[in-house]
Amino acid sequence: MKFEYDLEKVSSKMALIISNLDKLKILKQIPGKNFEEDFRNVESAKHLLQVTIEAMHDIANHIVSRNRLGRPDTYSDVFRILRQKGYISKDSMDVYSTMIKFRNRVVHLYHDIDSKEIYSIIQNNLKDFAKFLEEIRLIIEKSGD
Repeated sequence: MKFEYDLEKVSSKMALIISNLDKLKILKQIPGKNFEEDFRNVESAKHLLQVTIEAMHDIANHIVSRNRLGRPDTYSDVFRILRQKGYISKDSMDVYSTMIKFRNRVVHLYHDIDSKEIYSIIQNNLKDFAKFLEEIRLIIEKSGD
């Protein structure tokens, strides 16, 4: 079976992730106390993280659905399916599932997320987005396009 995906759709989502990462890296440079004291920093970072995680999910979901790899039952199931089909590692699946849980908290339990958690994420976890982008590039390269 030929691997299929919409290059324009995947490329535009990847470009959005890269653009948002650039913005998050600017916020990352702000010292912790200054970051946490200004709601604009916290809310900007929170929104950028949410949208970037959603773009990751959109790419993964597109690959899963376009290639009929399986039917996800939950928002994070797309990563489980990619793992089962050998496209990503178990470690990656676990990291991306944790990211989805964070995104769900931002959307549904927004009152439970504090500025220290947001700051910690932008200081320590932006590399996870870069890893995702690299894995998607490898999936596309292996597909022969």
